[in-house]
Amino acid sequence: MAAAEAAPSWDEQIHRRLARGEETALGELYDRLAPLVHGMAGLILDDQPAAEQLTREVFGHLWEHPEAFDPAQDSLRSWLGCLTRRRALDRLRLQRTDDHELRARATAARVQYVVESLPLPLRETIAVTYFDGHTYRETARQLGISEQAAKQRMRLGLQLLATELAEDDGPEAVRTDDGRATDGRAADGRAADGRAAGGGPEPGGPAT
Repeated sequence: MAAAEAAPSWDEQIHRRLARGEETALGELYDRLAPLVHGMAGLILDDQPAAEQLTREVFGHLWEHPEAFDPAQDSLRSWLGCLTRRRALDRLRLQRTDDHELRARATAARVQYVVESLPLPLRETIAVTYFDGHTYRETARQLGISEQAAKQRMRLGLQLLATELAEDDGPEAVRTDDGRATDGRAADGRAADGRAAGGGPEPGGPAT
């Protein structure tokens, strides 16, 4: 007897519904991932109105071009994060932002994006131990767990963080809108940080 097919993942279900033009699918996706997208855009752009506009633009692009996302190749969270980072960096390049600052903002935003995507126990352990600078003993006391549990959570959280960050093809790797890998240089010849989301033509302008 043939094995039963696995049920489609949430990403696959949303993708199919978007392809059918279901606005409720876009709403569900926005409710779940917009805070992450907006947070990344805000960290890179350091401009809340611009971050809000970019957030709408990113989700508008997926709504207009659902074929740009392939659930067999990536997760929606990762794909949207890559697209957000690339577009935010493109905006900063237009403002002649220093390359070193571009890289620093992109790295900080990507780390924050991945950390915010981790399960709550791992996320809060990393926040208290790493970002707030507490010892494992202090973290354990603050979170109401054992010191050994704090160490285990921190180790697992950092492993997951490293795995997510390593999904990029390298610090200079970038992808074009059709998913092809490039040599990591922007149109003006400068090195581009991170990778772009693959697939699909660009929309004519920001989504509203």
